[in-house]
Amino acid sequence: MLPLLVVLCLLWVLGGRTSTACPPLCVCYESSSFVDCHGQHLAHVPHNIPHGTWMLDLKHNNLSSLEEGSFNALWSMKILFLAHNSISRLWPQAFRSLGFLEKMDLSHNLLTQLPRDFSVELSSLRELTAAYNHLSAVGFESLQHLENLEKLELSYNWVAFIEKGAFRGLSRLRYLYLQANRIEFIHNGCFSMLQSLEVLVLSSNNISVIEGEAFTSLHSMNLLALTRNQLIHLKFKTFLNIQTAGTHLQLAGNPWACDCDLQRVFSKILSVRHLHVDDYENITCASPWQLAGLPLVAVDAQLCMAETATVLVITVTVLVTVIAAIVMAERNRKKSQEKSWNESEGPFDSQEK
Repeated sequence: MLPLLVVLCLLWVLGGRTSTACPPLCVCYESSSFVDCHGQHLAHVPHNIPHGTWMLDLKHNNLSSLEEGSFNALWSMKILFLAHNSISRLWPQAFRSLGFLEKMDLSHNLLTQLPRDFSVELSSLRELTAAYNHLSAVGFESLQHLENLEKLELSYNWVAFIEKGAFRGLSRLRYLYLQANRIEFIHNGCFSMLQSLEVLVLSSNNISVIEGEAFTSLHSMNLLALTRNQLIHLKFKTFLNIQTAGTHLQLAGNPWACDCDLQRVFSKILSVRHLHVDDYENITCASPWQLAGLPLVAVDAQLCMAETATVLVITVTVLVTVIAAIVMAERNRKKSQEKSWNESEGPFDSQEK
């Protein structure tokens, strides 16, 4: 009886192993919880991926789109790598069954947009990387269901416009990377509702205008990177509205117009206890041409002195002109008075004669 039980147990174990098939060209590890299909020139997501898979690697393949139900019944999936493919389209419900997915990498693809239903099945996602694509805009509808997202990587895309309130559904977002895009303006409301955001990287864009209340709602921000943009001037109000315990600012690599106004703005920023300009010594002037290439820290004390001297010269010139005009007017008045006296004395003189 005992040998029979042993045989039955063996058959059950072996049967369990063989029933979990591994897709061709893929390697399955640890009872198929990790499936490695990277670098196999796959044009489609393989079928027969074990239902217990928690990590799937599809990097460096030839995927051009993700069709509806591409990951059907993969409820246990936690990590999905899709980087370095040619994905240009995500069909509706492409991520169906991935309600427990926590990390997805879509970098180095050809995506021009994230569809409106992109986040519907991804409510557990904590980290999304979509860098090095062709995304041109960021909108609320495609991101609204990512309420557990903590890190969003959208660097090296073509994003030129951020819709107001685009991130308002991401209340737990801590890291937002938008460097190397084509953003020109930061409007009020672009980052509303991001009360947990700690790091905001906007370096290497074309930003020339930042509205006064653009960063008002970012109460947890530790780092704001604005290096290598097209900033010429700043408004002190823009940074004064950052109400945090401490925020580090990175502002070098912009074509700053070094004048007294800019010097005053930086002087005020540096005097605010919770604001720290990490790269102040690396901030250089682009204009006027006499100061081009010089560090702001080396000329800032002279900027307002030069302006003050100019104002004094103008003031003195105006005063001298006014005084001269008063003197001339007084002389003319006296001459006119003397003339009128002479004319009034004329008849009396003729009568005496």
